[in-house]
Amino acid sequence: MIWAVLAAFSKCSQRHHGYHSSQMLMIPPGTASVTTGEWKKIFYEKMEEAKPADSWDLIIDPNLKHNVLAPGWKQYLELHASGRFHCSWCWHTWQSPHVVILFHMYLDRAQRAGSVRMRVFKQLCYECGTARLDESSMLEENIECLVDNLITSLREQCYGERGGQYRIHVASRQDTRRHRGEFCEACQEGIVHWKPSEKLLEEEATTYTFSRAPSPTKPQAEEGSGCNFFSIPWCLFWATVLLLIIYLQFSFRSSV
Repeated sequence: MIWAVLAAFSKCSQRHHGYHSSQMLMIPPGTASVTTGEWKKIFYEKMEEAKPADSWDLIIDPNLKHNVLAPGWKQYLELHASGRFHCSWCWHTWQSPHVVILFHMYLDRAQRAGSVRMRVFKQLCYECGTARLDESSMLEENIECLVDNLITSLREQCYGERGGQYRIHVASRQDTRRHRGEFCEACQEGIVHWKPSEKLLEEEATTYTFSRAPSPTKPQAEEGSGCNFFSIPWCLFWATVLLLIIYLQFSFRSSV
């Protein structure tokens, strides 16, 4: 009986988890992001207005590398995009103003055709500590701003035009919260895109001076371990343990 209860509980949890993962913009490996269509729509519309005589294509390339360019290609790096992430394991969501987007651009002047390859760097969930990298979703107004900056860079580097202005969006303002580089895909690949403000450094120095020294039995990386004992997997684990204890007690009393 106890195992039937556990099986039913596990099945219900899996069904519930599957529902939420589809609702929270989870993308299986190898498929396009949910915002890919919006990116392309805005890019094509704006390029048609900026360069109507040329044909441009936008390609999502998750294998794009920073400063690794084929001959004739140009690079533009957006360091402070704003995006929302959804963990596919513990359902935790978080907003980040430090999303990095890499663009590689190429223009074939003879064919009057160009291509842009794009990569949005992912982040790890710091709540459950899972090794799965999650993609971000963005608002349409943020995408429009980022596409405007991309086209400004494209006109400068591919067409040799000058005088363009980059749009400054809210996410590019100095942020007082510490960016966790150990959970950031861009940081792990050596892209430096976040520096703490002087105010934050002063606050950390003050906290370090007046706080107790860390216990030698606790590792320094404990804060960034991201182990959440209230996540769904842990709840299932504790529920199983509790039911097993009840079952053992019942069996012991029956035998007596």
